Amino acid sequence: MKAVAMTAVGGTDVLKILDLPKPVPGPGEILVDVSAAGVNFMDVGIRQGMAWHEMPLPRVLGAEGAGRIAALGEGVRDLTVGQRVAWVYAPGSYAEHIVLPATSAVPLPDHIDDRLAASLMMQGLTASHFATDFYPVQPGDVALVHAAAGGLGQLLTQIIKLRGGTVIGRVSSAAKIDAAKAAGADHVIVADAGDFADEVLRLTGGEGVHVVYDGSGPATFEGSLASLRRSGTFCWYGPVLGGPGGIDIMSLPRSVKIGYAVFSDHIHTPELLRARTARLFEWVREGKVTIAPATEFALPEAAAAHAAMESRATTGKLLLLQGVRDRGADQARIFAGG
Repeated sequence: MKAVAMTAVGGTDVLKILDLPKPVPGPGEILVDVSAAGVNFMDVGIRQGMAWHEMPLPRVLGAEGAGRIAALGEGVRDLTVGQRVAWVYAPGSYAEHIVLPATSAVPLPDHIDDRLAASLMMQGLTASHFATDFYPVQPGDVALVHAAAGGLGQLLTQIIKLRGGTVIGRVSSAAKIDAAKAAGADHVIVADAGDFADEVLRLTGGEGVHVVYDGSGPATFEGSLASLRRSGTFCWYGPVLGGPGGIDIMSLPRSVKIGYAVFSDHIHTPELLRARTARLFEWVREGKVTIAPATEFALPEAAAAHAAMESRATTGKLLLLQGVRDRGADQARIFAGG
């Protein structure tokens, strides 16, 4: 089978398309023909050596996707061959086929196609965790959402609005304003780094926001802290861009609360995984959450997809698709300004 693997720690040049043996499901596992794989900043971090150290090289990347079950391992009773499923955090998704635990698979309803599922699993569950669990948004709450035009930012904005909150979205360029507004942001601030707190305070009458969701790295940390009101909550996420460094807890202002949110805590059992995804799928069916069209790449163009993501010029989700040819390289050149 064809698969995209990192052959060393490094830049996009370490991603290679390899011919590997087709995997065979063991007890409690399923074999899936992958139709769409999600591309995430986590994948970039793994390529750069931040995680999955225990896995040998070459290391097939990708942790999210959707497809159709091709074979069942011994003991799998609640799934069937030919059934469409999606998954999140199953290593090896940048491939034509993947073996994963049956408990990690989520059956897909008819109204969720494979591309939509691969766009929704990681970012949708992450956004759900942030706005319903880590800080359960209440009617009247005001939230600051960083990277509001990105796939996660758009979903997070919609869930906050669904729960009765107001969203101040930050984007890195004027070209992303429309995407943030289309997702429901009430206000959009254009700021490439940390120069946004004054505008947040102006928009909130000097009070600050109830919660800030910040995955943009150290450059925005101080501005996010300054944007919080008394007893506000700071939701920090996204390890790829690094942390803020050491924090003197006694120096934190206004009795704010800071935490590091990890979406796997939202779905730490198979039952929760299926319940949380069922809620996401229902929101989509009801039109309460919509997914912007993804930027699509062929599986062999994974390096181009990573380059596009690292350029920070994209909006929405990036996908690797089976059967798409010679599109990713052209897109990467556009994102790089070529």
